[in-house]
Amino acid sequence: MGESVPVSCPSCGGGHTFTAPVYPCVCGAPVAPPLAAGAPVEPVTHRTWEDEWVTVRCAECGIACDQPRPELGCACGAVLRIPVRFEYAADPSAGAAEPAEAAPSAQRSERSEPVAPVERPRRPELPELPRRAERFEQPERPAHIPLPRTAASPRPAFRPLTIRTSHDAVTAAGLYLRWLGFKSVVQADERPASGIDLRGPDVIAQVDPTMSPASVRSVECLWLNGLNASAVSVYFSLAGYADDARARADDLGLPLFVMDLTGSPKPVNGPADELVSSGA
Repeated sequence: MGESVPVSCPSCGGGHTFTAPVYPCVCGAPVAPPLAAGAPVEPVTHRTWEDEWVTVRCAECGIACDQPRPELGCACGAVLRIPVRFEYAADPSAGAAEPAEAAPSAQRSERSEPVAPVERPRRPELPELPRRAERFEQPERPAHIPLPRTAASPRPAFRPLTIRTSHDAVTAAGLYLRWLGFKSVVQADERPASGIDLRGPDVIAQVDPTMSPASVRSVECLWLNGLNASAVSVYFSLAGYADDARARADDLGLPLFVMDLTGSPKPVNGPADELVSSGA
């Protein structure tokens, strides 16, 4: 588990305790961003791609990777950005850079060795959408047709978990991913700003427990997070998906599942059928 720091909301003065989320490194070791205890938090008023990530180096293997920047949602509605230690510039020619957000001087003195700057990967470009005129010229997309099973599944029958709360929905989705064959699937203590509810060494998943169909923007953001983590992206929704979201997921090859209150996910597009048929 990551370290914990006390947090005071600058908007309402409410007190919280924030625990840094832990993500697995490619070597398998748990990695959490080092929090800057005592540093003031900042409310998030504007988002950019660069501000959403923080570079963290694994203490076991020394590999540096990008993780979602820690954030905390206050009951007053403010989203607070938690300061971290030892952030470095993405420009490798700049030499050893100073931390962007540092802890007090007493904590900085504990650092023994400088860490070389790490080049942040560029944001991947989304596949180009067809023009509006071309969309109308294309034949209407057929209804979802499940793929035929060519052999009996070696997996036992899935045992669903009844959904009563949003936490139950995330738990049921995690059980389903393990049933598909994904290993070491864990749930974040608090939902990060990226919206990723479940994470494993080779899979990330988002669970939408609201009563509104998932949007095309949510599908694209999940796909980008999976691309950055080199993992399979899977989406679960209780209210289904908008038509353009389903079409976009088919273009990106992203599996979509619909969950009912019994906790049984059902595939709703071709990539989801292939995932159920072949497993992880």
